[in-house]
Amino acid sequence: MDANILKKRREKWSEMLPDAIDETALTQEVVLQEVTDVGVSVGRSQAMQIQQGLIQVLLYEKDGFHSVLGFTPLILRWLLHVQEEGAAATLVLQFQETLHALALLLGQFTKKVTHTLQGHIIAVEIEAQREDPSPSPAPHLPSTMCSFRPCWACCCLLLFFSLEVQGSPKPPSAAPEQVHLSYSGEPGSMTVTWTTWVPVPSEVQYGLQPSGPLPFQARGTFSPFVDGGILRRKLYIHRVSLQGLLPGVQYVYRCGSAQGWSRRFRFQALKNGPHWSPRLAVFGDLGADNPRALPRLRRDTQQGMYDAVLHVGDFAYNMDQDNARVGDRFMKLIEPVAASLPYMTCPGNHEERYNFSNYKARFSMPGNTEGLWYSWDLGPAHIISFSTEVYFFLHYGRHLVERQFHWLESDLQKANKNRAVRPWIITMGHRPMYCSNADLDDCTWHESKVRKGLRGKFYGLEDLFYKYGVDLELWAHEHSYERLWPIYNYQVLNGSQEMPYTHPRGPVHIITGSAGCEELLTPFTLFPRPWSALRVKEYGYTRLHILNGTHVHIQQVSDDQDGKIVDDVWVVRPLLGRTMYP
Repeated sequence: MDANILKKRREKWSEMLPDAIDETALTQEVVLQEVTDVGVSVGRSQAMQIQQGLIQVLLYEKDGFHSVLGFTPLILRWLLHVQEEGAAATLVLQFQETLHALALLLGQFTKKVTHTLQGHIIAVEIEAQREDPSPSPAPHLPSTMCSFRPCWACCCLLLFFSLEVQGSPKPPSAAPEQVHLSYSGEPGSMTVTWTTWVPVPSEVQYGLQPSGPLPFQARGTFSPFVDGGILRRKLYIHRVSLQGLLPGVQYVYRCGSAQGWSRRFRFQALKNGPHWSPRLAVFGDLGADNPRALPRLRRDTQQGMYDAVLHVGDFAYNMDQDNARVGDRFMKLIEPVAASLPYMTCPGNHEERYNFSNYKARFSMPGNTEGLWYSWDLGPAHIISFSTEVYFFLHYGRHLVERQFHWLESDLQKANKNRAVRPWIITMGHRPMYCSNADLDDCTWHESKVRKGLRGKFYGLEDLFYKYGVDLELWAHEHSYERLWPIYNYQVLNGSQEMPYTHPRGPVHIITGSAGCEELLTPFTLFPRPWSALRVKEYGYTRLHILNGTHVHIQQVSDDQDGKIVDDVWVVRPLLGRTMYP
């Protein structure tokens, strides 16, 4: 390229660059380490290399989302264009979040520019010249590395902003938002969790009357949560535990501090002991966009139809997206339900970003594992929540697989010793062992990881759950509803031909992941598998009624059919002798 043209371009670039960028720093070699998920298959992979060896780019698509240069923000669309002009190249990235793209390009210099850059498009123009002018093939691009190696004359940035005209920013608010409840596992208790944008005291005022003063007070603590996104947004998560609640009594409460209070909410304290009939709403894969089940769930909640909610993984899509703003929006959306009922959760694959940090920070589950695995008693049932994701995101530590497995076995042993008091053992985990959907998810493989474990033989859960007589296994992940026949190791174990769910000889599996999200519904294979009893490709959610120690009622509600019940089945098990299947 002509030297005069280069000179003019450099002058133009220097005028456009923010003062915060250290141009001398950009001459250094920047190596970008690709963040890959061990055990997650890559759907499409393509390496693009400039023949001069100046730039190497790896594009790949996995888990339904696009990733550029080794980062995996949720990208609504991406565009990569590489154009050679002799020894020059132009790289254009179009992101939903500019700052994510900028982090890729500036590496360790990101902090210097995060204050100054906004928008959606970055164009990077690199002028470079090889030290060795002799042609040579571009070096091999490793599957986990993407490198920029300019040997160089200069490297400059053209920044194009798509800015919206905005007023002056509002000051951080002390008013509570994103209010939700959870059950700590202790009789007569309830945990209230909420968010503020400034550090203020954590207090809940509550009472029995819908109006007038709230005579009881409880204080708790708050902790800062810094999202892992490029803006490092800080939230303050408040937790207050209410103790000594009267079982089955309705309470009115508000949370906050003198600097700002929430509106009043109502909840009914859970009943104690095994001799009552809990009613649960069960679903997974509910997003901030297209939350089809949410309006009906709100109406059900207002009518007092449930005692608790089981959200079986995948929230918001995704809570970390847009520097955790999507998580904020989602928590506000579910507030009419979650502030009135214990909202019990387990992690899904969409919570993985930054080591599940948004999930761990925003929810308050029993135990000391930040909600990854825990158990609790509800009426005649012992409910176990666990993480299927430890089998897939191994870069956070293989030890988590072993720790969870041993915890599960210990908890199941204790639950079986208590079977005379709480006969039902119910599990909830995000990714199913089995499914008949027309995709390549883990549950479609014969030796699925959740079922058979790592390498098909280490820490598999099917043998464990069968050994200890788990009655009902709740799953999500597939955006559909599927009920299986009682099953173990691909063998259908119906109680009888006439009454398959009466005294079944194996666990019953329910997959309920069609609450609604931006990824829409998941199709099924053309023909059902022999172990698949019913398949419904409609938006909806599941109602679970644990009637007593021998009977459980399962219904599937279709939002596509205006609340019609599209599945209705009773599972019946003997009161005694349920430790192991026959």
